[in-house]
Amino acid sequence: MNRLKGWLRAFWPDPMAVSRGEQLLSCSGALLGLLVSGWIAQQSLGDAGLWLVAPMGACAVLLFAVPSSPLAQPWSVVGGNLVAALVGVACAHWVGHTLWAAGLAVAIAMAAMFGLRCLHPPGGAIALTAVLGGDEVAQLGYAFALYPVTLNSLGLLAIALLFNNAFRRRYPYRALVPDNPRKTRDLPPRDRLGFTAADLDEVLAARGELLDISREDLAQILRQTEERAYRRRFGEIRCADIMSRDVLCLAPADSCAEAWARMQGHRLTAMPVVNQRRQLQGMLYLHDLIQTDGACSPGQVREVMQTQVPSCGPQWPTIRLVQRLASGEVHKVPVLDEDRVLLGIVTQTDLVAALYRRSLETVSAGTLAPPPAG
Repeated sequence: MNRLKGWLRAFWPDPMAVSRGEQLLSCSGALLGLLVSGWIAQQSLGDAGLWLVAPMGACAVLLFAVPSSPLAQPWSVVGGNLVAALVGVACAHWVGHTLWAAGLAVAIAMAAMFGLRCLHPPGGAIALTAVLGGDEVAQLGYAFALYPVTLNSLGLLAIALLFNNAFRRRYPYRALVPDNPRKTRDLPPRDRLGFTAADLDEVLAARGELLDISREDLAQILRQTEERAYRRRFGEIRCADIMSRDVLCLAPADSCAEAWARMQGHRLTAMPVVNQRRQLQGMLYLHDLIQTDGACSPGQVREVMQTQVPSCGPQWPTIRLVQRLASGEVHKVPVLDEDRVLLGIVTQTDLVAALYRRSLETVSAGTLAPPPAG
């Protein structure tokens, strides 16, 4: 009986982790996209033409509800719908408007979309419509693939591009590949422990099934889950707890020669540049001075400093800095208040010392096994 209940319970899906705002945005985008693409086709084909086909509704769901899905990308939309329409019309022409032709059209369309890397679920409905769509579709013949199918697809895609990017959704989807500033075969420091891209590829290959999520997004979700589990296990350490507070600073009008002397005197590789109210203006790095012959340069700090500087807040958990400080490019992160006033700096050394201290406390409390001797 319990097995039966468990099996029946599987028919009721888990709640979707989508905010109300995202749901409203998706619905609004689908409404706008279908209205505009249908209007474009109506103006082009006239009232007598077939200016909107039903599978475009499913296409709108993908484009506006899950725009990051591999099945919703521009080539999948246009290529998948076009190929499916051509296959459907061909099956109707050679086999007839029969049930056998309908099944054959969907199967061949799927095979073609797999081969052309443009798998798009509404394409199956497009192929079915080409076979069983009635006299109006049959009279169009192969022109059905161009209008309304391709015309609808292009119109819907244009609105999706404008709408999704206007609301800061990444579309078309572009995988965020981390940079390797050293240009070597070594993995970035943050990726040398835990799972690797090769591990993920092997698991996905072993499953052998299509997942409606990109490999890069899946890896990002898994890493964020690891970070959350780490915070739950070791607790939160705030940037304000570990930052250096007595920070040596430069002014934008200081000379490069003076900045060089201060860096050499204090053995620093970077110094924050602040105004009279101690608001951060940028960071001056030693390598920038070396490139401009800083020891002899008559220029000012403002001419060579970096203005695009990653920063953090005093209440940030330090785990948020791991990705930045482990990248190999950033070694110091300024800690700013809401008015961008410099409160302190967190360095790689500060972060390593804090994590080491917390691990010692955890071992002492008996919640973590000590490392092996030697």
